[in-house]
Amino acid sequence: MSATVHLPDGPLTLSGAGAGYATPGKRFTSRIAYAAAHVVADPRAENVPGAPPILDWEATLAFRRHLWSYGFGVAEAMDTAQRGMGLDYPAARELIRRSAREAAAVGGSIVAGVATDQLAPGPATLDEVHKAYAEQLTDVQEAGADPVLMCSRHLAATATRAGDYLDIYGRLLAEAGSPVILHWLGPAFDPLLGGYWGSDDPARAADTVVELIAAHPGRVDGIKLSLLDEAFEVALRRRLPAGVRLYTGDDFHYPALIRGDEQGHSDALLGVLAAIAPPAAAALRALDDGDVTAYDGILAPTVTLARHLFAAPTWFYKTGIVFLAWLAGHQDHFVMAGGVHNGRSPVHLARLLRLADAAGVLPDAGLAACRARAWAVTAGVAQP
Repeated sequence: MSATVHLPDGPLTLSGAGAGYATPGKRFTSRIAYAAAHVVADPRAENVPGAPPILDWEATLAFRRHLWSYGFGVAEAMDTAQRGMGLDYPAARELIRRSAREAAAVGGSIVAGVATDQLAPGPATLDEVHKAYAEQLTDVQEAGADPVLMCSRHLAATATRAGDYLDIYGRLLAEAGSPVILHWLGPAFDPLLGGYWGSDDPARAADTVVELIAAHPGRVDGIKLSLLDEAFEVALRRRLPAGVRLYTGDDFHYPALIRGDEQGHSDALLGVLAAIAPPAAAALRALDDGDVTAYDGILAPTVTLARHLFAAPTWFYKTGIVFLAWLAGHQDHFVMAGGVHNGRSPVHLARLLRLADAAGVLPDAGLAACRARAWAVTAGVAQP
């Protein structure tokens, strides 16, 4: 099968570089790494903007088994899974339940997002925000997943001071049955989260986060940080109490942050890991073995891919994630809940394909080229 495809920016012959990565069968030893997984829509359903999402459950769970097989944990029902962007809470709750059962069956690690998206859009009181969070916290813990207290658009819109965050989160930490992962998603990922933790100044917001963690010893496993600011993440990491992890959500600077320095390292909870699972697993295995040179060499070409994947408007990175999953053979279509597959241009996706080939994330060059040719025709590029 030919591996050449004509794209909007010219022809490409895929290299097949992704065929050489073996599947490791155990978790990593030197770092914790959760891959935030996308959901697979049912292409036969009315997955259009504003319609309730209909998922292909088997394909969705098969992708999670793929991630577990490479040694990753799964971060379930996070923003990568289109929370607040096509995936409503009833579907998210069912997703968490099914994924947690699958994790138990295969011995996989799983955390899951706790948010307030069952509330109607618009104003909500602080008590309503707490009640919504608490309901989802119960759902996640009853499902058997560890909770990630996600940022809440409702809380961002309602809170007027840092003390409101300390109160809501303090109550949730007291109610949780086990340590939780906090979550700080910057406005690049969601503009409605500006001023989270009570300030538009990240340094002042960090003071609130550190105060919250210090006030509840033993209740916080770590915090996922997605501000796309490497120096800020390192500074916050060094302020955390002993035993509290910094889970990087920085899809631009993850190799250096995970590698760390003489004062520590970040663990990972990243959407990009789902797209680059085979080479990322090989890199983390090299880090487990103390081979930093191999780690850096494997991940270097994935960074250019990631920065394009997460280019502004960043919240449409999910479109690229699903495009790559389709090209890699993890699902048989390029359709997304809420019609979000239309969130990136043909030129953007063509560049993404080139970078994915160079980064070695496409295991079957012939399959990827065949699918890319079919897609390119729909973008107006004839195939010889």
